[in-house]
Amino acid sequence: MYVHLGQDAFAVSDEIIGIFDMDTATVQKSTRDFLSEAEKKGEVINVSAYELPKTFVLCKTKDGKRKIYISPVSPATLQRRAGVRRTIYGK
Repeated sequence: MYVHLGQDAFAVSDEIIGIFDMDTATVQKSTRDFLSEAEKKGEVINVSAYELPKTFVLCKTKDGKRKIYISPVSPATLQRRAGVRRTIYGK
């Protein structure tokens, strides 16, 4: 199944490792460093275009490559689209 991430971007639901809220996840320096390093490696795909980014989606493709999508869609909406029933923090 495919998950619409915004604009013309889709991710395969089986390849999604995590869906993260930009506001809370990027508070930690380690997360900012992770995203910065991924951007330098060309692994980041920004689909927010003219909107504020709300979410980043970490994916691992079948060939083992990492992709990180920056999306304007809220984490809760993406979780519903991906069929996530429970988050790691239990909500």
